[in-house]
Amino acid sequence: MESAQYQIDGEVAVITLNNPPINGLGLDLRKAIVASIDRAAAENAVKAIVLIGSDRAFSGGADVKEFGSPKSSQEPNLLSVIRAVESSEKPVIAAIGGACMGGGLELALGCHFRVAKADAQIALPEVKLGILPGAGGTQRLPRLVGLDTALNMIVSGNIVPAAQLKGTALFDEIVEGDLLSGAVGFAKKVVAEKRPLKRVRDIKINEPGGEAYLQFARNNVAAAAKNFPAPLKCVDAVAAALSKPFDEGMKVEREAFLTLMNTPESRALRHAFIGERAAAKIPDVPADTPMRKIEKIAVIGAGTMGGGIAMNFLNAGIPVVMLEMKAEALERGVATIRKNYENSLKKGKLTADKLESRMALLKPSLSYDEIGDTDLVIEAVFEDMGVKEQVFNKLDEVMKQGAILASNTSTLDMNRIAGFTKRPQDVVGLHFFSPANVMRLLEVVRAEKTGKDVLATVMQLAKKIKKVAVVSGVCDGFIGNRMLKYYRGQAFELVKEGASPQQVDRALEKWGMAMGPFRMGDLAGLDIGWSIRKRLYAENPDMKRSFIADKLCELGRFGQKTGKGWYRYEAGKRDALPDPEVDAIIAEGRKLDGIAPRKVSDDEIIERCMYALVNEGARILEEGIAARASDVDMVYLTGYGFPQHRGGPMLYADIVGLPNVARAMRKFAALPGGDAKFWEPAAMLVKLAEEGKTFS
Repeated sequence: MESAQYQIDGEVAVITLNNPPINGLGLDLRKAIVASIDRAAAENAVKAIVLIGSDRAFSGGADVKEFGSPKSSQEPNLLSVIRAVESSEKPVIAAIGGACMGGGLELALGCHFRVAKADAQIALPEVKLGILPGAGGTQRLPRLVGLDTALNMIVSGNIVPAAQLKGTALFDEIVEGDLLSGAVGFAKKVVAEKRPLKRVRDIKINEPGGEAYLQFARNNVAAAAKNFPAPLKCVDAVAAALSKPFDEGMKVEREAFLTLMNTPESRALRHAFIGERAAAKIPDVPADTPMRKIEKIAVIGAGTMGGGIAMNFLNAGIPVVMLEMKAEALERGVATIRKNYENSLKKGKLTADKLESRMALLKPSLSYDEIGDTDLVIEAVFEDMGVKEQVFNKLDEVMKQGAILASNTSTLDMNRIAGFTKRPQDVVGLHFFSPANVMRLLEVVRAEKTGKDVLATVMQLAKKIKKVAVVSGVCDGFIGNRMLKYYRGQAFELVKEGASPQQVDRALEKWGMAMGPFRMGDLAGLDIGWSIRKRLYAENPDMKRSFIADKLCELGRFGQKTGKGWYRYEAGKRDALPDPEVDAIIAEGRKLDGIAPRKVSDDEIIERCMYALVNEGARILEEGIAARASDVDMVYLTGYGFPQHRGGPMLYADIVGLPNVARAMRKFAALPGGDAKFWEPAAMLVKLAEEGKTFS
C-alpha cells in the first residue's frame, strides 16, 4: 500500500495521504509527501499542489505506532517535511476534512493556502501528552488566528470546529460539497490569479497589548497547571512568536519540546495515552472476531449502580429496560435518572429535547418477562452470591439464545456466577465504577468459559458508551479492588502504628491522589467493605480481623450517608471532621494489639501505600489476571483517582526504580512489628529488578 497517492487533475497535482486510520505522520508517509512534492516540482505541467487526506482525517498527527522508536525522528522528520512544503515554488494547498490535529495541523500551517470543511476538527493537543507542538505550531498558529485564540487552543489542547475559525487567516476558504473538487477549484483559481505564495513564517504579529495579555495568561495558567509543566512552557513558546524573529522563536519551541519530552509528567501522560489504546486489544482475541448485535439492553436493579449503568446506554441512544422487584424502588430509580439529566440541563450540558429523547428510551419494568428479547442484560443487585445465583438462574430461563449475561459484581467469583447458567460462554463481568454514569473505567471480567465473541462485543460496546475497558481474569476483587485491599490495609496499619486517618489522607492527597483512603471509604460507604470482610472471615477463619474498621461499622458508622465514619459530617455538608470517638476506637485497637504508637512520616505513608499497590499489581501480572502492566495503570488512572502526572502505580515504580522499590519493601519488613510475609517482593518484581528491566 502506497503511503501517499499521486494524481494529476489538469494542472494540479493531488497528493492524497494514505496511512489509515488517521493518516499518522509515520516515516513512510513523511517520505512519500516529500517525494511527491519533489515530483510535482519537476513536472512542468503542474502549476499547483493539493495535499488532502481522507474523509476521516487530513492527519491526526504523529503515528502512535512509532512512539519511542528511532523512526519517529528519522529523516525526513516532520520539520523537514514542512520545510519541503513551505519552500515549494509552486503553491501548496492543504485540503482539510475530518481530524487535523497536532503534527497534521502543523503540516497544514506550513502550506501556502488552506481550505477546509466547516466541520473539520482543528487542534494542537500535544499539551495532553505533557509536551507542546514541536514543528512550528506555537509560532505559526498565533500569526494566523491571533494570540488569544492560539494560546487557548495550545494550552487547552481542545478541538475547535473549522467553522469557528472562519474569518481568521487560518482558512482561505470554507468548502461546501466535495472537498477535493473544492480544493482543486481553489488551486486553479490561485494559479489563474497568480496569487503570491503566502508563507506563514513571514507574517508579523501586530498585537499592541500582547505582552500584558501574555502575563495575564501566565498567571492564570500557573494557577491551573498544578503538577504539569507543559502549559506554562506553551505560554513561553507563544510569547516567543510575539517577541522574536521566526527562526529564533522556533529554537525556543524546540528547546521547550525536548525539555518536556524528558519530564516524568510527559512520560506518564504518553504512557496513559498508549495504555488506553493497548487495553482495547486482547492478545488471544483477533481483531476480526465476529461480534454480536447489541440493539437493546436490560439492567436488573434500579438503585444507584443500576440507574448509573442504564444512563450510559441511554446517552448512547440504546434502549434500556430497567427491572426492579418493587414498584417504589423502580419509581425512585427512574426519578433519580431524570433528576441527573435535569441537573445536566441546568448546567447547559443537555438540551430539553435530548433529555426527553433519552428518557423515552427507558422502559421501567417489574417483570422478567419484559427483558427476554434484549441482547445484553447487566445485573446490578446486592453483592451476595446467593442473590446472584437467584438472578442468573432466572436469566438463564428467560433470556433469548445468544444474549450476553453480565454481572456488575466488584469482587465475586465470575466462574461460579457463570456456572449458575447452562450457557457459561455467554457470561461476562462488567464491573462499572460509581457513579457509573461518570466514571470512565469498566473492568471486563473474563470468566473461564467466556466466549471470544462476547469479549469482542463488550469491548466495542465500551467504546460506544465512552468507557475505558480493561480485561481482568477471575480473582477476588479482580484488578482494582484486589490491589485496593492492600493499599487500604497499609493505611489501616499506619494508623495502628501511630498515624491518624487525617495524616494518612493529607499525605496521599498532597502526593496527588484524588482522595485519601479514609475519606474515600466514607464516601463509598464503610458497610460495603464490612460486608466483604465478613464474607472473607467466613471463608478464611484464620484471617486476621480488622478491629478498628469493624468496630466503626458495628457502631453504625458507615460514612457520609450516616453522618459518621472515619470522620464525622455535619448535616448538609461534606467536610470531613476529626472525631474523638474514632480516636478512642483507634487507641483501643492499638492496646488490643499491644502497639505503642510512634511518629510516622508522610514519606513512609506514601511509600508503604504505593508499594503495597505495586507489589500486588506485580502478582496480578504474574498470575495473568492482567495482560500488561499498562492495563493495571489504566485501572488506577481511570477508576481510583490515581494522579495522572504519575502515570499509574506500575509506571511510578518504574520511575522510582524497581531495585529501590524492592529495597524499601525489605526495609518495611524489618520494622518493629513489620510483616515480613506481606512485604516479600513479588517474584516478577525481583526478577525485573535484577535484570535492570521495568514493568512498562
